[in-house]
Amino acid sequence: MLTTLARAATRRPLTVIALWVLFLLLGFGLGTGVFGRLSDNVADIPGTESEAAARYLDRADPAGESITGVVEGTASDPALREQIERAVADVRSLDGVAAVPDPYATRGLTAKDGRAVIIPVTLEGGLDDTAEEDAVDAAAERIRQIDAPEVHVSGGPLLGTQIGERAQEDVKNAELISLPVVLALLLVVFGGLRAAALPLVIAVSGIAGAFLALFLFSEVTDISVYAIQVTTMLGLGLAVDYALLMVVRFREERRNTDDVARAVERTVAAAGRTVLFSGLTVAVSLTGLLVFPSVFLRSMGLAVAAVVVVDMLAALTLLPALLARFGGRIAPAKIRPEGEEGRVFARLARFSARRRVAVVAGVVPVLLVLALPVTGMTINLGDAEQLPAGTEARQLYDTVDEHFPPGTGVSPITVVLKPGADAATADRIRALSPATESHELPGGATVLRVRPPGSVDGPEATALVERIRDVRGGEPVEVTGPAARLVDFREMLSDRAPWAAVTVLAGIFALLFAFTGSLLIPLRTILTTLLSLGAALGVVVWVFQDGHLAGLLGSEGLGALSLTAPPLIVAIAFGLAMDYELFILARMREARQLTGDDREAVVTGLRRSGRVVTCAALLLAVVFGAFMTGGFAPILQIGLGLTLAVLIDATVVRMLLVPATMALLGRRAWWAPKPLRRAHDRFGLHEEAPAPVPTGARSSSR
Repeated sequence: MLTTLARAATRRPLTVIALWVLFLLLGFGLGTGVFGRLSDNVADIPGTESEAAARYLDRADPAGESITGVVEGTASDPALREQIERAVADVRSLDGVAAVPDPYATRGLTAKDGRAVIIPVTLEGGLDDTAEEDAVDAAAERIRQIDAPEVHVSGGPLLGTQIGERAQEDVKNAELISLPVVLALLLVVFGGLRAAALPLVIAVSGIAGAFLALFLFSEVTDISVYAIQVTTMLGLGLAVDYALLMVVRFREERRNTDDVARAVERTVAAAGRTVLFSGLTVAVSLTGLLVFPSVFLRSMGLAVAAVVVVDMLAALTLLPALLARFGGRIAPAKIRPEGEEGRVFARLARFSARRRVAVVAGVVPVLLVLALPVTGMTINLGDAEQLPAGTEARQLYDTVDEHFPPGTGVSPITVVLKPGADAATADRIRALSPATESHELPGGATVLRVRPPGSVDGPEATALVERIRDVRGGEPVEVTGPAARLVDFREMLSDRAPWAAVTVLAGIFALLFAFTGSLLIPLRTILTTLLSLGAALGVVVWVFQDGHLAGLLGSEGLGALSLTAPPLIVAIAFGLAMDYELFILARMREARQLTGDDREAVVTGLRRSGRVVTCAALLLAVVFGAFMTGGFAPILQIGLGLTLAVLIDATVVRMLLVPATMALLGRRAWWAPKPLRRAHDRFGLHEEAPAPVPTGARSSSR
């Protein structure tokens, strides 16, 4: 299969390149339409109590969306008051607006310090998308016309639009930062512009694939505001990784032949096999997200997996076509004297192999200590505090927080008592909180809106949800609202996480067996990868949940992680770790096939792959770091988690633990039962045997 791809690319390179150019135009043309379709609602889970109660309310008492304006200034100033009252009257008269209370006559809408006024706007229920958008835009524009020191409008559908615009800006800035830095690092690695530019071409393909995949998925499901940054950073990073591996191998093959087409075919046969398995392992790692019923997690898993597949296909088709067309101008890798190439990595491998027990005993406890904060990890929905300071939603949040009492604007816990519910149940629920309002619905149902203390999804709010569900007994009573959705989301994670883990680990184990023909190497790989993953996630908890050093990243201690961060960090980081493991194992396997020496194969494998793994990890860290400049707390958490996972895995784990554990296993590392060995020999995907470097070969100029 890989040989067929390579020959197609070398025989018709211009055709392959033209097809990819059309794909790029489609991605950057049609695909960028996803920025207008982003959703900030990620906690809804079909089939849960909170979702069922919300749907019941929509049917029984359909209500429209709402937005909120905050005017900062001297509320008692007659000129300002006249402007606010005139704006309120104008907004009330707009088509699609159901209600705008008088902020001066409604309790709680004027700050006690007299320095701010809240203007809530409720839209009519049942509006179509166009009518709702027109009403929101018109109401927001009219409120912003108030002449005051500060005027901010956000919330409801406006919040998703504002975050989408910020996401688009963050992606653009991250690309402007990362691409030049990546190019500079690639110039250092390759010493020439032609070779350095090829990974960037593949990276651009990955970005186009990210946009197009998200746009297509937006046709059938909601796409989270987090999806743009996550899929783009991963698409960019993996594309550079794969292209780096392929170009390095191509330059090595060029030392052995002047036939460019032959060098491309050998590159795809050897390094292409690693890219294929790497892409499959990352995709399999993301299938764990499909086990969860959350629409957000499923859509993220599918979208990110699609981006990985695009990167893999670009590396296996577009890059060989580019090498076939322009590779003759890329200088072969220099031939160094025996023992010079990868000398540092060979020394590390030999040290770890000789001191294998000491290395394992020293590294494993350190990683376990770093992972300890995970035991106290908690998640929440988050609020506007997680947004960058420059967003209008965050400015509105800060203004309300500064001038109004704690809890102002906190969404209530909504309790639906369906017809037939005992009246005593309603009394028991009211007794749980004095801040409870109630009203009757058509058909005999009753709705209680319970104001929780603290934040919308804090421990007090979630504990109150659980107490309400306890006191209702067997009555037909359902609880919804943000706090209830968070409780249901946490329960969903705890119920489905074991199944997700089994699915991913079984898939990874099978792929690693297909790649190596061993049963013990997959087990060793999974265990060492879990160590690096736990350490990275532990540091994220220590920084963002506990607040240590968070200020250095432009954030603060939030008391919890965003509910989006842990599952995405685990799924993506696990797949990325497999990348580097496969890079190293491929070289170890080649060396073992050539020499039959198990211990020396470990040293040679790290000698030949260490530079690629280190450079790839550094390039990925640059990409993730660039996306962390946006200041959006969930992206900061995901970016830091992935950066640490990549760096810890590519350095401590792959450079120390891998050779140490391989030395501990010795020849047993490559063991498999005879029936499985025969099956692997017969059906496994095998690369072409590597060509030896000719002795006394010419040294090539760059």
